[in-house]
Amino acid sequence: MSDFVKISRDGDVAIVTIDNPPVNALSFQVREPLMQALTSMRDEPSVAAIVIACAGRTFVAGADITEFGKPMQQPELRAILATLETIAKPTVAAIHGTALGGGLELTLGCHFRVADPGAKLGLPEVKLGLLPGGGGTVRLPRLVGALKALKMIVSGTPIGAVEAHEAGLVDAVFEGDLTTHAVNFAREIARKGGPFTPVRDRDDRLGETDLAALDAEAADLARKARGLEAPIACAQSVRNAITLPFDEALAAERALFVKLVASDQSRAQRHLFFAEREAAKIPGKDIVKRRIARVGVIGAGAMGGGIAMAFANGGYPVTLLETSHEALQRGLATIDKNYAVSVARGSLTEDARRQRFAQFKGSTDYADLTDCDLIVEAVFEDMAVKKEVFGKLGAVAKPGAILATNTSYLDINEIAASTSRPQDVLGLHFFSPANVMKLLEIVRADKTAPDALATVVDMARRIGKVAVVVGVCHGFVGNRMLAARGSESEALLLEGATPSQIDKAFTDFGWPMGPFQMGDLAGLDIGWRNRKARGLTAVIADTLCEQGRFGQKTGRGFYLYEAGARTPVPDPEVEVLIRDKAAEKGIAPRAISAEEIIERTLYPLINEGAKILEQGIAARASDIDVVWVNGYGFPIGKGGPMFWAGFEGAARIIERLDHWHQRTGKDVFEPAPLLKRMAETGSWGAGG
Repeated sequence: MSDFVKISRDGDVAIVTIDNPPVNALSFQVREPLMQALTSMRDEPSVAAIVIACAGRTFVAGADITEFGKPMQQPELRAILATLETIAKPTVAAIHGTALGGGLELTLGCHFRVADPGAKLGLPEVKLGLLPGGGGTVRLPRLVGALKALKMIVSGTPIGAVEAHEAGLVDAVFEGDLTTHAVNFAREIARKGGPFTPVRDRDDRLGETDLAALDAEAADLARKARGLEAPIACAQSVRNAITLPFDEALAAERALFVKLVASDQSRAQRHLFFAEREAAKIPGKDIVKRRIARVGVIGAGAMGGGIAMAFANGGYPVTLLETSHEALQRGLATIDKNYAVSVARGSLTEDARRQRFAQFKGSTDYADLTDCDLIVEAVFEDMAVKKEVFGKLGAVAKPGAILATNTSYLDINEIAASTSRPQDVLGLHFFSPANVMKLLEIVRADKTAPDALATVVDMARRIGKVAVVVGVCHGFVGNRMLAARGSESEALLLEGATPSQIDKAFTDFGWPMGPFQMGDLAGLDIGWRNRKARGLTAVIADTLCEQGRFGQKTGRGFYLYEAGARTPVPDPEVEVLIRDKAAEKGIAPRAISAEEIIERTLYPLINEGAKILEQGIAARASDIDVVWVNGYGFPIGKGGPMFWAGFEGAARIIERLDHWHQRTGKDVFEPAPLLKRMAETGSWGAGG
C-alpha cells in the first residue's frame, strides 16, 4: 500500500510490515500508511489476527527525532495506538533487533508481543531530556509493574528479550523465523477466542505497587539526576499511572512531554545525540578500511591494562607487552581482578569473564607483535621513551599495521617522524579508566593515511567508544581546554576561595565533581610531572606534591581521605598553606562568589574552544561538546561548553572576558576572534 508499509497475508493472518531503513523510524511517511493499514485490517472480515513486523535489521528503533519540536503531522503515534486498541481481533508485535522509544510504545498498543532472543526493548527518551510521549509511562507499568517500569524508563537502558519475557513485557521468545512464529502464535490465540484485553485496561500489576517503595526509589533517582529534569518527570509520570485513571495519566504524560521538549535541557541533549553521530563522520566515504584482527598493547599498567580490556571487551584478541615478566603478571592479575569485580557486581557472567580473559596473550618480546594489525603504545608520558618504542615498532610491525600512541599531550607528528612509516601513525587518546570511559580522541597527524584514520574510527564504535577526530596540538582538544579551565584555579585560591567552595560552584553547575576533587582522584602527581616537564609551576599544588600529598592514593591531597575513604574532607592544613602562600605574595583574601568562579574557569574554557576551532584542531563546535561531555563530565543538560555558550550569550562572555583581561592581563581572557564573530552571527560558522 506504500513504499514504507506493506500488507501481506498468511491465510487468515494479516502481516503489516514496516520498511523504513535503516532503523524503521516512525516518521510521518510511516505513520500515515500504518494507520491506514491497521484501519483496513481491523475492518476486514477475512482477517482473524494482525501481526506487526519490520523489514531489515531491526524493529522500530524509535520516533523520528528530527520531528521533535516541530508541528506534528497527523496521525501521530498516540492516535495509532488508540486505533490499535479499538481492534477486537488479536494484534501481535514481532520484535527483532531493537524496539526502542516509540517502537516499544507501538508494541504496547498491541495485545501481545513476541521476540527473538537477541531483541532489545527499552524507552531511552530520558537520554534526550524527554519522557516517552506515546503512553509508555502509563502502559509499561501495567505489564511489568511500576517499580520495574520506573527503573527502565529513568535509566533509559534497554533490556533483553529473555528478561522482558520474565518481566511480562514479552509473551513469547522464539528462535528461527520470527514472523512465521508470530503468525502461528497469532492464529492460535485467535482460534482460542477472546475477548482480548488492551494493555490500557490491565490493572493487575498496578495493584501490586508499594507506593512508599516507589517514592523512595524515585527520590534516590532524583538525587542521582544532578539537576536533570527528565528523570524526575519520568518518575512522576510512572506514579501517575498508579494514582490516576488511565486517560488522566495519559494526558499528564503528554503535558510533561510538551514541557520537556521545549526545555533548554532537552535541546541540549538532542544536540548531543546528533553531535555524537556527526563526530564519527570523516571525509571520504569510499575509503577501503584496513582489517583489524588482533591488537597489541604496550604497557600493562593502569592505562595500558584498561586499554587492553576495552579491546578484549569489544571482541579483539590482544597481545599485551611489558618490559619484564613480573610487570606483565601484575598487569594480567589486575585485569583478572577487574573482571572478577564485574562478576561480583552482576554486570558480567562468569562465562563472559573467562571468554574475555582468554583473549589475552602476554609477552615481553616485541617480536610477538608481528601479527598485530593495530598496536597501541601506553607507556610513560615522555617523548624520548615513546620515540624509542616507535623505533622498535618500525622494525617488527607488519606492513599496514596501524601504530597508535596513547599520549595525552605530546606532539604526534614528532613521534611519527621517528618511524619510517608516518602514514601508519596516529593518536588514540583513551581516558582513564580506559575500559569504562566512553570518549576516545583520535588524533590525526599530518601524515596519517586516510584509510588508517577511517579504520580506527570504525574500530572505536566496535569497542563502544564515542570517537572524536582531532588535530595535533599540546593537549589536543580536551586537555588543552582543561588547562584553560584550570588556569585560574590557584589564583582563585590565593585570592580567598577555598577548594571546597570552588568545587561546590562546579557541582552546583552540574559537574559530577569539582576540579580539586577530580585532581585528588586522578592523582596530583600527574599534573606535577607534566608541569615540571614544561617548566611550569603551581605554587599550592606543587607544594602539596612536595609534601607527598598526591590525593586519594596517599589519603591526602587538597582534601583528607580518612581510612581509605573516597569522600573528601576539607583539611585545615591546606587552608593554612593557601593563606600563607597568599601572604608571601602580598595578596589579601576577599570574598569570591560562585558567579566569579564560573566566569574565571568556564569562560576561558569556551574561549579556548573558539581558538581550537579557528586553528582547525576540531572540525566542529559540536565535536568539542562531545569531548567535554563524554570525557570530562561537562553537564549533559547544558549540551557541552560550545552549546552552553549559546545559552549564556557570546556577548556576555566577551564582556566578562574583557573585564578579567583588564584586571589580570592574562592571555587566557583575551577573547578569540571566532568568539567575537559568534556574538555577531549567533553561530560558530563553518566549525559549528
